[in-house]
Amino acid sequence: MDRKVQGKRLLSVEEAAEYLGLSPRTIYNAVAPKSKRPFPVKPKRVGKLVKFDIRDLERYVESL
Repeated sequence: MDRKVQGKRLLSVEEAAEYLGLSPRTIYNAVAPKSKRPFPVKPKRVGKLVKFDIRDLERYVESL
């Protein structure tokens, strides 16, 4: 895990993508309101920003 991400609770799309080994564009497409394949982790919205709780991402990875 990147040092930037370590100790943070809410991650940006870019940080979440790095954590999961995905492209940020993949996540942006999956969290779009009318996405055909929604992202399995529900994001938190802070104003216009899309954030992911690190604990939700960890639970998702453990469930794979």
